[in-house]
Amino acid sequence: MHLYFAAPLFSESESLFNAHLAQTIRERYPQHTIYLPQENGDINDKQAYADSKMIALADTEEVKKSQLMIALLDGLTIDPGVASEIGIAYASNIPIIGLYTDSRQQGATNTKKINALKTIGENQFHYVNLYTIGLIKLNGEIFHSTTELLVGLKNYLEERDH
Repeated sequence: MHLYFAAPLFSESESLFNAHLAQTIRERYPQHTIYLPQENGDINDKQAYADSKMIALADTEEVKKSQLMIALLDGLTIDPGVASEIGIAYASNIPIIGLYTDSRQQGATNTKKINALKTIGENQFHYVNLYTIGLIKLNGEIFHSTTELLVGLKNYLEERDH
């Protein structure tokens, strides 16, 4: 099976996390291939040149040939490239497994946090684009930790193998 790893990739912390998680998955499931866009030097070597059409065509081709997308959703907002890749996967009926670890989602039963929503500017929770989240939930699942994501991936791969 070919997996597409959709993730922001422009900071050192993003690239390191992506590489670590992709390597973990590769070690656990060596029979599957993972396309991690940051490893494609033809379009993502920022010392070199790739125009917008080259990037769009290369990544879209990889999304469309995948049978599963893993999408990282953390950040101030969902990365625009990741959101675009999610849209392509959804339109291509490719299942999506999302990872959303933002700690501000905790405390959903805390009445002080809930009551704070009534005060302008006191949202204690993180907002994500509900359209993009909806695309994932319509054809996949979202997990709140790497551990949960790896279990979800295992379950998905086992279901596909049977």
